[in-house]
Amino acid sequence: MWRAGLGLWLVGLAFATAVIPDLYSRPSHGGDSGRLTTTKHNSGNNKNWKRRNHRSGINGHKRPFRKPSVCHSANTRPRTSSSFWEMPCRFSHAELVSLAGMGIPTITATRILKGQMQNPPLPETPLSMDMFPYVALSKTYNVDRQVPDSAGTATAYLCGVKGNFQTIGVSAAARYNQCNTTAGNEVISVLKRAQMAGKSVGIVTTTRVQHASPAGNYAHVVNRNWYSDAAMPKPALAGGCKDIAVQLIENVDLTVVLGGGRKYMTPKGTPDPEYPTSSAANGTRNDNRNLIEEWLKAFPGRKYVWNRAELLKAVTDPTVERLMGLFEPGDMKYELNRDNSTDPSLAEMTEVAINLLSSNPKGFYLFVEGGKIDLGHHEGIAKRALTEAIEFDKAIQRAGELTQEDDTLTVVTADHSHVFSFGGYTLRGTSIYGLAPEKAADGKSYTSIVYGNGPGFQVSKEGRPNVNIEESENNTYHQQAAVPLVSETHGGEDVAIMAKGPMAHLFHGVQEQSYIAHVMAYAAGLEPYTPKKLSGGNSAAAPKSSIAGLLLVPLLLWIC
Repeated sequence: MWRAGLGLWLVGLAFATAVIPDLYSRPSHGGDSGRLTTTKHNSGNNKNWKRRNHRSGINGHKRPFRKPSVCHSANTRPRTSSSFWEMPCRFSHAELVSLAGMGIPTITATRILKGQMQNPPLPETPLSMDMFPYVALSKTYNVDRQVPDSAGTATAYLCGVKGNFQTIGVSAAARYNQCNTTAGNEVISVLKRAQMAGKSVGIVTTTRVQHASPAGNYAHVVNRNWYSDAAMPKPALAGGCKDIAVQLIENVDLTVVLGGGRKYMTPKGTPDPEYPTSSAANGTRNDNRNLIEEWLKAFPGRKYVWNRAELLKAVTDPTVERLMGLFEPGDMKYELNRDNSTDPSLAEMTEVAINLLSSNPKGFYLFVEGGKIDLGHHEGIAKRALTEAIEFDKAIQRAGELTQEDDTLTVVTADHSHVFSFGGYTLRGTSIYGLAPEKAADGKSYTSIVYGNGPGFQVSKEGRPNVNIEESENNTYHQQAAVPLVSETHGGEDVAIMAKGPMAHLFHGVQEQSYIAHVMAYAAGLEPYTPKKLSGGNSAAAPKSSIAGLLLVPLLLWIC
């Protein structure tokens, strides 16, 4: 009898934890119940929130004052009254930190590299993300591709809906490059929902801000390469589709946006302020619009900067309420090549963003991307990718120092992996870029790091090159690849999700990538997971932790 009871209890537990969350606060407007769909709201973010007088960290300024958090732990139970259910933890802040292309092998290699960069060198050193207490796996496929791209994955983890290859912010009903399939298939990001709820929102990236991952926060486009109108075909322009740069300034009210991408914002031929003699850095727009000037004129208190000195000055200026920083014509420079006098680091941009965002009493939502990790892998140059990952780890650490875990949910994940691996039975302490201790079957040395495909394929009549340690440590060395491609490809395996803060325990097991957006919206009480009123004592949608508790109690009593 007790075995039957235990079996029933386990069935009930599975139902409560797996089925009930899907039933909680489903949208009442029809459509796909798993979809964060478009609804009309009045934005609560139009007010120019006055920042406090003190800044944290940069130039010796103090961190802003924070009011006491209503969150006591990640598992705080909901408070109830006769009229409503309150969310288990109505936390103030959310950070979604994306390691573009940083699969689990890259995480491990970065941990080893971090140790080897210490003085004295160590076999490895834990990463900041290693300290996050909750870990899960994310399935990264696009609806139409087994191995995904960054556009479809961004739609999944930022909007809560899986999309097609190379499309951003639209459901799979939209078709690549077909402008007329856009309207009606737009899906809304958690960042946009946070802004509509009155929170301050921001984007930080080391790529161009119009790139696929950051664009997933604000754009709805059927071709990820439509950075400006110059990249769009005439039928798409005639059909009313908008380029990504235009959507950056029109679709969402960003408090802060930092990254690259200047040339997509200015008219064709406009000289770049940093590279005025380079035609490749000139503005690209055919519509003669200067989107930077339009953004500045829209509201008072806005500031545009294009170098590190201006950035650090702006963050201490109490008159600056909105900040746009575009530090390169396209993507930002690799950390290996960064000019510290003109280019801010990812950690610095993250700190500036948190300082600007944290004065809003309703909280903030910040998206931070280490986008050049992905580009380094595409080039087949592991040193570029891994040093970017080290800088990303510094940004995670700095974000943790500037926020409080009891009122800030921080989620670290990758959009996808790469065909990057390392092996060869290397000795403990061997340079991550170094050679395997044994020769290959062809009698030649080989590096521990290899790529499954990419530009590192180098086979001649004499076979593959016999690499030495000096070559493998070079900043531009292409690790050997098995298949010749101009650009190395993504990998199709699951990637890690790491979380800390309120409701972080909801990240567990193996999940669809779209689950990430739903957890963040649910935990923050954002549409469609806003607390629901109870009418006349009738039951209403309640937080899943409460429903699970109510279901499990009688089952436990029955077993006893």
